[in-house]
Amino acid sequence: MAAAVLVAAPASGQGKTTVASALARLHARAGSRVRAFKCGPDFLDPQWLALASGGPVDALDLWINGEADCAARLARAAQDADLVIVEGVMGLYDGEPSAADLARRFGLPVLAVIDAAKMAGTFGAIVHGLRTWRALPWAGVLANRVGGERHAAMLAAALPPEAGWGGHLPADAGFALPERHLGLAGAGELPDALARLDAVADALAKTVLGQRALADWPQWTPPALVDPSPLPRRLEGRRIAVARDAAFAFIYAANLKTLQALGAETVFFSPLAGDALPPCDAVWLPGGYPELHAQTLAARHDLATQLAAHRDAGRAIWAECGGMMALAEAIVDGQGREHRLWGLLPGTAVLGQRVAALGPHRLVFGGAELRGHSFHWSRLDSPLAPALHTEPARSTPGLAPAPGEPVYQRGALKASWFHPWFASSPELAARLFSPESLA
Repeated sequence: MAAAVLVAAPASGQGKTTVASALARLHARAGSRVRAFKCGPDFLDPQWLALASGGPVDALDLWINGEADCAARLARAAQDADLVIVEGVMGLYDGEPSAADLARRFGLPVLAVIDAAKMAGTFGAIVHGLRTWRALPWAGVLANRVGGERHAAMLAAALPPEAGWGGHLPADAGFALPERHLGLAGAGELPDALARLDAVADALAKTVLGQRALADWPQWTPPALVDPSPLPRRLEGRRIAVARDAAFAFIYAANLKTLQALGAETVFFSPLAGDALPPCDAVWLPGGYPELHAQTLAARHDLATQLAAHRDAGRAIWAECGGMMALAEAIVDGQGREHRLWGLLPGTAVLGQRVAALGPHRLVFGGAELRGHSFHWSRLDSPLAPALHTEPARSTPGLAPAPGEPVYQRGALKASWFHPWFASSPELAARLFSPESLA
């Protein structure tokens, strides 16, 4: 039976991804089969977890996925792995649903990672609150960014035995994973990414946590494995060309699997590498960082022409977030420079200085509900009227409801800031890749 742990923290920026990835790397290179997941919607942390574990990383969100989908993914992982690692999101109790909700629902023991750089006895109070505020299965605590052995001893002394002291990682900038707007830099962008993971895995191996055998982890009973019902083959015989490179990197592996289960063939091309649009029935331009590669993308007049001809022939294009930005007439980057882009959508995408939208959303159409999320710093100034809008999943008491995200349609082209989770409504996901209107 697989061991399992949910790596959480009191807040963002404490080192969850570093520790979860190091734990995966430590056990994977020792020969254990490791499956990793990310709690909540995220495209960047999973890249590090995938590099560390050697396998695909899916999201687990009780609202976006739904409870049954989360259970099925955990059940399948438990069949194949010796260790299942789930990285939490934000702070342990942040969000609706939170990482704590996921841990409690599936009995996942929680490992708390705490940045202890500027504390001593208060460390014990924080651990006590995380562990006891609500009843959660518990795996222990690891102190991060610790100043030295004396500091570590003070932190350990602040804990009762039942808190599960797992040791500490030193305050070493070499362990840090680089960040930019939207989150961590992608693992595939750094030539020394695996070396970074090995360095922190080596440090983790010296801790109590790192030396713990999998047989000594808290017991975990995974969900029952249920054979899924086959999806209707609504995309049978259709070929979908997917842009994939550093500018278009925000792709859930589970979304690709859903398209394939619907009968589609997926092929990949790189706009940054100069690839032509492959012969296809539909195109997917995922999110990513087109604003960081705007000059290179602006030079792809050939691809812009190919995409326009594809759309004008009545073949579908689905562009989400960064993919939509690349289709605009122009992008204004973080330095205020304007780059003329592909021009399939009227308007200009402008990179802002702060988050423009963040949160779970749903797209409701024709009795179906496609769930997902929105997270972007940019805005699109466009005269084109949206065909419809997504709906925010929740509202905050006392505050005006958050606006929905526009969904634009121009012929067979559909585009939005919205990042859908295709498995939440395969029928509506298939419609994104068909020329029919959503309006």
